[in-house]
Amino acid sequence: MPFAPDFSSAAVLAAAALVGLAILARTALTAWNGWLDLQRAQLARPAETGTGHALSLIDLSDIKERLRKLEAIAAGVDL
Repeated sequence: MPFAPDFSSAAVLAAAALVGLAILARTALTAWNGWLDLQRAQLARPAETGTGHALSLIDLSDIKERLRKLEAIAAGVDL
């Protein structure tokens, strides 16, 4: 006679499958949030490491040089 599961064993199997699916979904969500946090940290890192500061110093020196040239032109000094 072939195996014929009754209702209680089918319910236990369905409940176990549902619990397993919930565990997988929770793990996937946790991994996704961790990946998003990593991406946010990588985007924020250049500002923290000082590269943004170095670029702003280069921009500042460029602006100072342009200002010096404009002041010289306004004063009538040939460069």
